[in-house]
This record gives sequence, C-alpha cells and structure tokens, in this order.
Amino acid sequence: MTVEIYLAQHGEAKSEQDDSRRPLTDRGRKEVAAVAIALHRHGLRPSAIWHSGKLRAKQTAAAFAEALEPDDGVREKSGLDPRDDPQGMAEAIAGLEAPTLVVGHLPHLSRLASLLVAGDSHTDIIRFRQGGVLCLARADEGWRIAWYVTPQLAEGLTA
Repeated sequence: MTVEIYLAQHGEAKSEQDDSRRPLTDRGRKEVAAVAIALHRHGLRPSAIWHSGKLRAKQTAAAFAEALEPDDGVREKSGLDPRDDPQGMAEAIAGLEAPTLVVGHLPHLSRLASLLVAGDSHTDIIRFRQGGVLCLARADEGWRIAWYVTPQLAEGLTA
C-alpha cells in the first residue's frame, strides 16, 4: 500500500520587528491560497492537516483546510518547531495509513524530508519555498519524492 504525506513550509510571515507573533503577510496568504486551490483542483484530499503551534503555521494550515477539507480536521502537533529533532515526527509519520499534510518550518521540514528519503537528516535533498508543498510517497522500498509544488507553479496551474 502506498501512503502519501505532504510537507508544507508555512507561507511568508511578517518579520519579528513588524509583529512578534509573526502572522502571514498578505502575499503569504495569497500564495498559500493559490497552492491550496491548485492542489484541490488536482484532486488532493489529505485526511488530516497537522501544524506547529506557531501562528504562521496555524494560518497556513487553515488556508489549506479551507480548500482541501480534510475529513479528520486540523490539529496542532508537537515536534514541528524549527529546531525540533525530526526523528519524533518521522516516527509519527511512519504510523500513518492515510494521506496527511504537515505544515512546519525550516530547518525542521528540510531535515525531516532528508531523514525520510535519505535516512540522514543532514543530507540536503530539497530546497523548500515558503508556501510550497512536497509530496512524499511511501511504498515497500521506503519514502520517495513524488512531486513538489511552489507558489509560482501553482499560479500557472490555476490560471
């Protein structure tokens, strides 16, 4: 059985100097919405959306949920903060049997993707873009990259 997970970096956020809570910027909201709409139009429907406790990740997860309507809803999960060890999240993902969208931060997401695909969290396998979504598919031989959508690509897919 193949299972897919989707790793999404939060959208562009305000600087800490502008707002210490670091909410999404207008551009960040628009880019995440474009990616979410493109994924919806192409039939993506995760069963759940997980996000870190940071406001920018929560807002990004909410934008994805609005377009993708996950049956199991949106949940805050520990282990998704920027400096968290990716091993704990890799273990949580290993037990998944349904597609799940995980919204987080760098460098954690990059390290998590590298750990799942290459078995080493320090091997740099992908350069995430704010608002972008990486799909990893798990089959018998392990996790492999299936596709990656950036906000720029999504704009072309929804035009």
